Amino acid sequence: MKSKVAYFGVFVALALIFSYVESLIPIQLGIPGVKLGLANLVIVIVLYKTNLKMALLLSITKAILSGFLFGNMFSILYSMAGGILSLVVMALLRRREGFSVIGISIAGGVFHNVGQLLMAMVAMETVRVMYYFPILLIAGVLTGFLIGVIAQEALKRLVFLQIK
Repeated sequence: MKSKVAYFGVFVALALIFSYVESLIPIQLGIPGVKLGLANLVIVIVLYKTNLKMALLLSITKAILSGFLFGNMFSILYSMAGGILSLVVMALLRRREGFSVIGISIAGGVFHNVGQLLMAMVAMETVRVMYYFPILLIAGVLTGFLIGVIAQEALKRLVFLQIK
């Protein structure tokens, strides 16, 4: 049990470090919500190396802490909506045959954006934000692919790490 808590602390720290690094990168595409999603790399790795429960707890913890540290209450809500939907989809796909880490990460990137769009529709009380969907779909595929490639390579090197 102690080792699970220690590993969880390391995962939270890594996710927050990646969130901070991402906040320093001056990439502004003029489209609200488009980010690289570096912290999601940790979520993908935790999903593969531990279990859904720890990945979910990490996703929620990351959303809350990074929101307080680098964002605001709205960023917490958007991150939570995107993160939870993304994680559920990735966990479901991981149970099925035929999906690689990269494919699962791409689905995670796309559904993270879907979750954020759904939260935006609720918060703004309009469906007009769906006009962003094609752009966010492309962004989700590209960032999901990049995170998936990095996660796949990291998982090859983390063969010693198995926490259940």
